Amino acid sequence: MRALYFASGALALVACTEMAGGTLPLGAGYRDPADQCVRVGENDFTNQFLGDASDLVGCPVDYEGTGVFMTETGAVLVAVADGYELYSVPLR
Repeated sequence: MRALYFASGALALVACTEMAGGTLPLGAGYRDPADQCVRVGENDFTNQFLGDASDLVGCPVDYEGTGVFMTETGAVLVAVADGYELYSVPLR
């Protein structure tokens, strides 16, 4: 699956991985306990996206605040799984 996104005024092509089955280990809201975007934990699928320099965050596929979330956090879409878009968010 490929998705086109405009990032910093330039066209960026992002290759996305879609998870086949399984469930995401979802945590609390990322920026606020009531936030629809949540921290995503570690499992066999998410391991490939976890790192020391970023957080893995999942936002519902139909979340209307995705653009604002990406702009405010510097998030980069890395996958789509279980109804969530998964983002790598650099630590600040």
